[in-house]
Amino acid sequence: MIKPPDYVLSIQPYIPGKPVEELERELGILNSIKLASNENPVGPSPAAVEALKGSLQDLNRYPDGAGYYLKKTLAEKLNVSEDELILGNGSNELLDIAARTFMTNGDEAVMATPSFVVYGMAVKSVGGNVAQIPLRNYAHDLEAMAAAVTPKTRLIFIANPNNPTGTINRNDEFSRMMDRIPDDILVVVDEAYFEYVADPDYADSMRYFRSGRNILILRTFSKIFGLAGLRLGYGIAKKELLTDMNRLREPFNTNSLAQKAAIAALGDAGHLRISRETNEAGKKYLYAELSSLGIAHVPTEANFIYIPYEGSMSLYEKLLKQGVIIRPMGPNAVRVTIGLPEENRRFIEALKAVING
Repeated sequence: MIKPPDYVLSIQPYIPGKPVEELERELGILNSIKLASNENPVGPSPAAVEALKGSLQDLNRYPDGAGYYLKKTLAEKLNVSEDELILGNGSNELLDIAARTFMTNGDEAVMATPSFVVYGMAVKSVGGNVAQIPLRNYAHDLEAMAAAVTPKTRLIFIANPNNPTGTINRNDEFSRMMDRIPDDILVVVDEAYFEYVADPDYADSMRYFRSGRNILILRTFSKIFGLAGLRLGYGIAKKELLTDMNRLREPFNTNSLAQKAAIAALGDAGHLRISRETNEAGKKYLYAELSSLGIAHVPTEANFIYIPYEGSMSLYEKLLKQGVIIRPMGPNAVRVTIGLPEENRRFIEALKAVING
């Protein structure tokens, strides 16, 4: 029997949030809601949907492997050059490419815990070792992460805002960390939720990119843009880094529909405004309701709320029976996506029923 290397066997497969269809099929219930995967409840931009309709007749053609028009649009929006951009099948793919490009067996990467599990998966897939640094006050402890760097460290992963806690790192602490990081280490900053951030002191990662530092900034169309089903992300870094990453990027790794929809979504400021306003209103409602129930929660800068809760799996399973899907985050916490007003009310009603039942 053929067996993979031990470091592959050490990887636990990623388990996505339970789909609504699966829940309803298993429990025989209807009208379930999913607040588990941090999707934009507003849906995709109407402009993106129209762009898709106009592109369906070309599905017999391969996509533009270089993503010329999307890169051009992003370059103008971000004030970067097109060769300072890389496209991925979601930002997940770019995490994987970064690990495969800049690490080898025995190298190390520093990351926080709990944070996005794919960082560790990407590192282990190349035989790398993971240094996990516990959060401090539910946020990345950048001082401790900088102190964890060794001569074997090749990558540092930072989720800002952090998934699953929704916390951010601010300018001063980020600057202090960057001052301590040697230039032969790549700092990967995952900003999947940055469009939701309202705090004006949110760390300015682009400043370090523009100064020529070895930093890779990852963003996505899966969250506020509402295009999770099309799987499209992008990275910003200096040309030399991306030239090496492109050696391992699969040909045609982003599809035609995703590229067309993303271009349209970038031009739809109204959709972004509505998405932010819906999120802020939902956040305030959920804060108030959770507080009234005496349930602690972590203030968020993203589109989800982290709730420390002992017996999280029991809560998750009970809410499933109420037709509400949330995300358990280990034995002592859950993560709840901020939904539409009626979805947020449904979650609170189900939560009250479970607590009082």
